[in-house]
Amino acid sequence: MNPTYPFFSDEDLKRLEPFLKIGLLATVNPEGLPHLTFISSLRPNTPTQLTFGQFSEGKSKEYIRQNPKVGFLMMTLQKDLWRGKATFTHTAKQGAEYDDYNNVPMFRYNSYFGVHTVYYLDLLYHLGRQPLPMNQIIPAAILTLLAKTVAPLRHQNPVFNIWTRQLLAKLDTLKFLAYIDQDGYPMIIPVIQAQPAGLEHLLFSAQVYGEEIRGLQAGTPVAVLGLALSMEDVLVRGEFQGLKRRAGIVCGQVKVDWVYNSMPPAPGQIYPPLPLEAVQEF
Repeated sequence: MNPTYPFFSDEDLKRLEPFLKIGLLATVNPEGLPHLTFISSLRPNTPTQLTFGQFSEGKSKEYIRQNPKVGFLMMTLQKDLWRGKATFTHTAKQGAEYDDYNNVPMFRYNSYFGVHTVYYLDLLYHLGRQPLPMNQIIPAAILTLLAKTVAPLRHQNPVFNIWTRQLLAKLDTLKFLAYIDQDGYPMIIPVIQAQPAGLEHLLFSAQVYGEEIRGLQAGTPVAVLGLALSMEDVLVRGEFQGLKRRAGIVCGQVKVDWVYNSMPPAPGQIYPPLPLEAVQEF
């Protein structure tokens, strides 16, 4: 078990101060399923509080108001990451944090949008600073590629379109898995080694973060976010089918049944395809 910390240290606050970093927020939708969103403005505001600024619409802001339990991950450019859980408390449209966000160059000099709402989260705990284990991720990625090539998965439904499959197949696409823990809070696990296997499955070697992956029960609903350095991303959701040996390699396997474009300006469901609706108002 990883140790847990109920507050951010002064060193944590200093390392997480830069705006240029990866921030992920895991929320729970009305059906009790995990949802995962890239939020670059996520940061600790005090030793026991986090904030993020909203400048675009999306499902995560809707879900967090309905269910305040969230999971988070923040990763710096030095590949140090913090993961944990927090509880949404309130929003503000003015104040010190609002001014701070809108003075960041990304928003201060943008003519089209700025932060219009700040969200506040009370920290439940985090797992401490953890260097991203690249010495384990690279071999795990190679093993995953070997498993999906030597023992390919059969598929029935064309869940992944070409763009989704290509994005998730890139070795430099970051991938993160979210699930709902026993306490009702989402938790995030890096699965950067994950690869699409066929048109409706994701496969990932359990060689890295193996203890956490082995703790997932077969049948658990999970969401996986693929995030490219080009700032393109896609969210998929499905059922974790447990650990299976493929070509002698122990891999986690997810059968995907839902795909979502979370990128602005028009986030929306990709699969299953939604029926076209006539425009009634202009």
